[in-house]
Amino acid sequence: MADEIPWERLFEEALRVRQRAHVPYSRFPVGAAVLYADGSVVTGCNVENATYGLTICAERGAFAAGVAQGREKPVAVAVVVDTLEPCPPCGMCRQVIAEFAGPDIPVRSRTLSGAEARYTLGELLPHAFTRVFL
Repeated sequence: MADEIPWERLFEEALRVRQRAHVPYSRFPVGAAVLYADGSVVTGCNVENATYGLTICAERGAFAAGVAQGREKPVAVAVVVDTLEPCPPCGMCRQVIAEFAGPDIPVRSRTLSGAEARYTLGELLPHAFTRVFL
């Protein structure tokens, strides 16, 4: 399935939305794009807040927007960051991805210089807390 995913399109969308990030404190803009089974792509960027705990990560923003749009069945996640090494989603984002996708969903991170890391959610969060525990 990973070979059928339009990764370049996802990274382009993540790069585009990254420009809209609200990051006056960290100066660390992040863009994310989520591909759904119907071919739609929903994006998100990080939105910081002076009370840091209210900051919304790009990945969580993209998933929240997908819910608001009625999207179902995410099949891939792409993230764009301006770091030397590709940066995986944070722990909170990993948990949110787990809420909507299984451990096999591919997650890729790319830097502005083109370095890329490839993961599955299961590699990033091997023991996710999911509805099966409730």
